[in-house]
Amino acid sequence: MKIKIDRKYIPVIATFLVALLLYCGVGIRYPGFMTFRVFVNFFIDNAYLGIAAIGMTFVILSGGIDLSVGSMVAFTGVLTAFLIEKQGLHPLMAIVISLGCGSLIGYVMGCLIHYFKSAPFIVTLTGMFFCRGLANLISLESIPIYNPVFKSFVRLAVELPGRIKIPAIVFIFLLVFIAAIYIAHFTKFGRNVYALGGSSQSALLMGLPVGRTRIAVYALSGFLSALAGVVFTMYTSAGYGLSGLGMEMEAIASVVIGGTLLTGGVGYVAGTLVGVLIQAIIQTFITFDGTLSSWWTKIAIGLLLLIFILLQRFISQASRISKPTETVNI
Repeated sequence: MKIKIDRKYIPVIATFLVALLLYCGVGIRYPGFMTFRVFVNFFIDNAYLGIAAIGMTFVILSGGIDLSVGSMVAFTGVLTAFLIEKQGLHPLMAIVISLGCGSLIGYVMGCLIHYFKSAPFIVTLTGMFFCRGLANLISLESIPIYNPVFKSFVRLAVELPGRIKIPAIVFIFLLVFIAAIYIAHFTKFGRNVYALGGSSQSALLMGLPVGRTRIAVYALSGFLSALAGVVFTMYTSAGYGLSGLGMEMEAIASVVIGGTLLTGGVGYVAGTLVGVLIQAIIQTFITFDGTLSSWWTKIAIGLLLLIFILLQRFISQASRISKPTETVNI
């Protein structure tokens, strides 16, 4: 029996298989690992990373890159805490201002990339230093949040049998995830993003709004990075200018391990979610083991990232060789 699988689905299928093998493998070694409580903790501990990675997915799908994600998380997080605790603003107003700042910075970076034909790497690297500088300018120390309204929202949770609580940040993450799937696969904007990543010249010849789409992608990434900063502040109940260090690399790793091609045009938001969960599984395994350094998480993610990049390279070369047939037989 032969099963035909489109080559573009191979990376995301591989991601699901790796996640399943890791989860089952760790579960066999540590029976307590495969509990619903631990599974819920995957989402609680990585909600902010998942939101930032979803924004990165759209950027990479469009053929770009965003290195400002971690610094944006730090800036909007410390800005939210500063506005609530130091300026006495209502938490909702502070969050709206933080989200607006993140979206504006993303929009400006998108304009610089499009209108000045600047490399996304350079522009977003500048954005990374800019946001980190703003975060440290606001405060060099952590700003705890004691506001009762903010605290009540942080404590808001759905309690399930077994005294398992699912906090608000998990629902924010899942809502962003569902909205991202709809935008990517069921809207004109999503189709334009895929077309832009496939070939910007072809998209331009087809009459698609290349410039508007590219700018919107970076504005969306800025918004989601800012939202990740707010969620991180809710997770820690504080804002800190040195938070989010290296988070942009974790987000990129989640996207690539999730099956999105670095060259753009191919990938799925669902794959990014699984990429985030793979990192969560590895981190939790190290915690359960108790003898391994936390740095093994970085090593394992690095090895997985290398494997998936090589897989993408192999698929790209195979597609060029066998262009008329876009399926493989199993």
